[in-house]
Formats: sequence, C-alpha cells, structure tokens
Amino acid sequence: MRVVIAGGGSVGTAIALDLIDRHHDVTLLEQVTETAEKLKSLLPGVRVMTADACEYANLSAADLRNADVVIAATGDDEDNLVVSWLSKQEFGVPRVIARINNSRNEWLFSETWGVDVSVSTPALITSLVDEAVEVGSIINLMDLAGGKMCLIEITLADSAPAVAQSLTLDELRLPDTTRVVAVVRSDQPLVPLPTMRFLEHDHVILIAREDSKQECSSAFIG
Repeated sequence: MRVVIAGGGSVGTAIALDLIDRHHDVTLLEQVTETAEKLKSLLPGVRVMTADACEYANLSAADLRNADVVIAATGDDEDNLVVSWLSKQEFGVPRVIARINNSRNEWLFSETWGVDVSVSTPALITSLVDEAVEVGSIINLMDLAGGKMCLIEITLADSAPAVAQSLTLDELRLPDTTRVVAVVRSDQPLVPLPTMRFLEHDHVILIAREDSKQECSSAFIG
C-alpha cells in the first residue's frame, strides 16, 4: 500500500517506522531542510522529501494520485486541514487520515475538508481520564465516517438495566444503528454473543450513529 505522510515530527516519524516495518511503500514530506536530512538516515526505506505538504506542486511531486492513504500528521491543525482537502479534492486519495492537535478544532475535521478519519490525541486522553472516573456515562472514544459514526464506551453500574434485569445482548434489542463490538471484563476482552449477560463494571464498547448514541442509555445507563 502506498502511504504519504505529511509532517516529520515525532508522530509522523513513528508512523513511518511502523508502516515500513509492515512492508508498506512510504513517502514522508517534511518542510524543514535540517529535519528532512536527518530523517533520511533515520528512516531507511522511507522516501523523505524536503517539501511543504500544503503546496499542490509538492503533493504532485510525491505522486499523490497513486497514493492509497494520506496521513496529515503535522503539529498544525490548519496545515493538516489543507493537506486533507488537497489530497481528497485535487488528487482523489481514497483514504485521508488527519491528526487533530487542538480538540477545539475537532468539528472542522470532517468530509467537508476531505477527512475520512480524524485522530485527536487530546480528546482520546481526556476520554481515558473520563473513563477512569465515570461509571454509567457515555464516553466518546473516536469519531468515524466523518463524524457520522462514533466509537463509545460505557462502564456499567449495578443500576444499569442490562445488569439489574440480567438481560442478554439479544434481549436488549438495541437499535440497528448501534452495535456492541466488544466487552472488557476484568481486563479480558470478550466477544459480544447474543446470549451474553452483563455484569457491573463491564466496559461495553459500541459503534453507534452519532444521532442515536443516546439510545444506548436505555440499556446501559440506569
């Protein structure tokens, strides 16, 4: 798979190393000359270009039209949005992944700007903090499909209907727009079978349509 990464900071470098270990064809664009030169020796097997990824000509030189994935991983949200938009609108890249540095900008990272998947480290860390203290609340882990879908987690209290009534997953009759994808119990991941019953302190991981995630409360929040 051909992957083009914009940004040669710690995030972009780590992604490039991981992808090259997985035998992908990786190109990395870094606009600071000194940094780019260092990366050429640090990233054997990666094509490192000294270039501003926000410039159309540089993306064209990186052969973006033949890229399968573009990862906008700079430390600047504005740059990541520009790279995402150009990648999708001008080069038709099938999958664009963008890094969000400031969670307040999360609303911008949508299909309008060419973003297929956005990853917000600040939001993820916040959700993990919430997870540690919030039982019986919906914790948003990640937005998917341009914000139309989301990955959420609910830690069950003893008052949750699924626990209090000892209902199976099938008996909960969740809406079609919601799917339980995993249950973590005592640090062990479990496959959510239709006959599964839920216990207090279970961590239920669901994929839900954004406009229907509150419907989960009727089953998992007491």
